[in-house]
Amino acid sequence: MPTPRRRLASTCVGTVTAGLLATGAALAAPDENRTVDSGPAVGAYLHYGPDGVARIPYLSRWLGGREIRVGHTYLPGDQWAGIEGRVSFLEDWARWRRADDDRMFVLNVPMQARNEARVPDQQVVRLIRAGAQGKYDEHFRRLAERLVSLGVPDTVIVLGWEMNGVTYTHRCRPDPANWKLYWRRIVTVMRAVPGQKFKFDFAPNRGTDAIGWTKCYPGDDYVDIIGMDSYDQGPGQDFDDQISQPYGLQKHVDFARAHRKAISYPEWGLFRRGDNPEYVRRMLQWIAQHKPLYHTITDYCPHGVWQCKQNPESTKVFRDALTPEVPGPVVPTPVVPTPVVPTPVVPTPVVPTPAVPTPQVPTPEVPTPQVPTPEVPTPQVPTPQVPTPQVPTPAVPTPQVTEPAPVEPSPVVPSPVVPSPEVPTPVTPSPLVPTPVDPSPEVPEPGTPSPEVPKPSPVTPSPVATAPVTPGPVVPKPTPTPAEPLPQPQQPPLNSRQWCVPINFGGWLSELVGKQSVCIKIDLGDDFGFWPF
Repeated sequence: MPTPRRRLASTCVGTVTAGLLATGAALAAPDENRTVDSGPAVGAYLHYGPDGVARIPYLSRWLGGREIRVGHTYLPGDQWAGIEGRVSFLEDWARWRRADDDRMFVLNVPMQARNEARVPDQQVVRLIRAGAQGKYDEHFRRLAERLVSLGVPDTVIVLGWEMNGVTYTHRCRPDPANWKLYWRRIVTVMRAVPGQKFKFDFAPNRGTDAIGWTKCYPGDDYVDIIGMDSYDQGPGQDFDDQISQPYGLQKHVDFARAHRKAISYPEWGLFRRGDNPEYVRRMLQWIAQHKPLYHTITDYCPHGVWQCKQNPESTKVFRDALTPEVPGPVVPTPVVPTPVVPTPVVPTPVVPTPAVPTPQVPTPEVPTPQVPTPEVPTPQVPTPQVPTPQVPTPAVPTPQVTEPAPVEPSPVVPSPVVPSPEVPTPVTPSPLVPTPVDPSPEVPEPGTPSPEVPKPSPVTPSPVATAPVTPGPVVPKPTPTPAEPLPQPQQPPLNSRQWCVPINFGGWLSELVGKQSVCIKIDLGDDFGFWPF
């Protein structure tokens, strides 16, 4: 706990120097070169009045342009007029706060008049109970209205700070229960003022001090921030002790987390161990690790590092830690153009793929020989028709004879077909196709074959009437053997009773099996006295 006299020595001192310091602040403001701090808001207690406002830009410049976001001051606690905010320096702080929306104004507010007068516990008990009953409500209502009228309705109010100690009249130990009621009443009164957005910071001393500070906690509904004042002094021999001691730094962090509150360090700095750079280093590391809403170092001797020149080692650590890293000049890397070597484009020859036609292999059509089923018809006397034979030139014509109407036949025996020699020069005749007539039942019999002239294409045989003979078996035509050309055979007599019909198997099959024909001889017997041909 720092010495009591560090607070308000006299308001007149600030009044005398206000004009000069305000002028210096206007000339030295380095806002255009400031560095925005993305971590916890940084501040320092530099002075309670206008001179504290004027020193902020100089501190920022000393820290390499780091932005000082927190302005921190105290209301005098000697009279209720000061606690009501009827002091001129509030206007200076309000003006500084309104200049930038990112700034934060932190105001320590006493809970009792004669706050540093060493009032005994018995009197403190009476004062606490009077406050819990509402005797001092009007003072705090006026303070709230004053702050709203100055345009700082979002002020962070550190109410009754270090209440777990023995220094101030607003201490908690003499009557913790009524002290908590008194705190709640002040918060309720100030929050009832229209336009307010205050945040109330509950900030005890580190350690147990006169009472464990958790016993003074007024409740989550009446606290927005849980802070802690921590100087380099006992209890504890080193920084590790400050962390682990009862109601120490670790307890503070754990308690705030359990109550889902932000933390803060409104006061911290050197004290009884003199220039201690290890303490400053460890405290800044702790702050960086736990990220409080804000922190402000008490910057006057023996606690400070900027205005106090008796702590040079600690000053160096503080400045090095909070000065933003300034990047060196950016030296552009020369860009050496890479020569672009064109890759020759070798055209790929297009070789046309030859279209090979798929050979169409004709499927040979093998005619199925139609073997007539012999039917026994009713014998009829045929009406003779005399066919006019047509002899084609130059080939030997095959006369076309119209088939007589079926008569009652006697069994017909077909004569075996004897292969005829092929004529070397085939002649395509113009055959006359006779109208097919159902054959009379015939019984094949051996007969004399008629010579047949082979043709490259099928021809229609001329029917020749023969005398009825006894039918014999049908002898298949053998495959002809090629022979030397023979003289043209004589045409069969007109009244021949034998008909030969050539069979065409197609080009390639005919070459294989030769020319074939079927001959039929009709023999009606010697007693049949009628034969028209």
